Amino acid sequence: MLDLMKLAQQMQGISQHLSQEAAAAQERVAAARRLMAIAATRQAELVAEAETWGDRAPFTAAQPTEPLALRTPVTAAPEAHTVLATDGSQISPSHHEIAYCYLINVGRVVLHYGQGRFPLLDSLPEVVYRAEDLYLSRQWGISTEEWMGHRRTVAEAVVLAELGEAIHDNLGEGNLETDRVPALALVDGSLIYWFLEALPAEARDRILPPILDAWERLRQVGIPLVGYLSASRSGEAMNFLRLAACPFATPDCQSHCGGTDGNLSERAPCGSFLPLRDATFWATELAVGDRSPFWRSTASILDLYDEHRVYFCYLNVGSEVARVEVPQWVMADAALCESALRMVLTQVQKGYGYPVALAEAHNQAVVRGGDRTRFFALLEQEMIRAGLKNVGTSYKEARKRGSIA
Repeated sequence: MLDLMKLAQQMQGISQHLSQEAAAAQERVAAARRLMAIAATRQAELVAEAETWGDRAPFTAAQPTEPLALRTPVTAAPEAHTVLATDGSQISPSHHEIAYCYLINVGRVVLHYGQGRFPLLDSLPEVVYRAEDLYLSRQWGISTEEWMGHRRTVAEAVVLAELGEAIHDNLGEGNLETDRVPALALVDGSLIYWFLEALPAEARDRILPPILDAWERLRQVGIPLVGYLSASRSGEAMNFLRLAACPFATPDCQSHCGGTDGNLSERAPCGSFLPLRDATFWATELAVGDRSPFWRSTASILDLYDEHRVYFCYLNVGSEVARVEVPQWVMADAALCESALRMVLTQVQKGYGYPVALAEAHNQAVVRGGDRTRFFALLEQEMIRAGLKNVGTSYKEARKRGSIA
């Protein structure tokens, strides 16, 4: 059990540390604001330098695609619109359970506003139990638990595309009135799958292509895809300001600042305002309902995305400054992009600080303790019905579930 009396002794030190960090953050924001003003006057020059010298930097710096001084208000969505979202959860495999398998559960949500149509709120479970599926990833040095998470990411994207196609078919191409009803596909989290960088190419080819294919299906039916990041810790936009702070004639980090060690570069002249996060800075710049300029992410994994390369902006939704990501094809269509942002903002307003469709998709997907118990009870019944003997959990698992003391 947690000893709260011992823990309370450490609270004073934590509060003092947070107070010092808050004061330091204000100084970093002031430094970043000065650099932003400089970068705004040299934006084209700095973008060119980023393209030329970016591969020599030990950090990922996004490139602005709009004027840095731009602050764009986002209005509410029209009364009639549709929002669809998916989210996933899982039951991890355990050798102490009655069978070594895992479950992926994808929550589905479709909300129709101003149309008099019933919503869709349910989930799609999938049990993975075959040896060729359970141990496929071992050949690449990837654990079953980690591979399960990757498969869940693919399932979320595929189910979202299926929902988009179903919505498009239900609207009917010949009905001009319903054709004008905009729709939005929402994803919880980033569209940039950073974890793919560490995977072998063969493993990555089993994850990324199905996701990009699902995005392409959404593109074909004209439904914009948006990744919503709450409490984002990204610093891609702030890293662009390091180019403005560089005192050297050329921003060659490897030559001037000691190589490719990211921690070493933070001690360089350009790192005076680090580790300032993008969201922290934009919280001081954006009024409620305003968005920042759009930025083009330069993460190396995006070289595999083709026409689905990710762009992002920061949107002050009132409760926080959220990072909003869209694929290139959404960014290229100004009307589609604006419509998507309007629906995102309205979703947050309806959800009292967080998109209601994503919250409901999570609630549909989450596997609670009772669900886990019923899942294994159902599995046990099926195994007994099949004639299997000695069905039960390990002694370790049994003891963990009930203390003798």
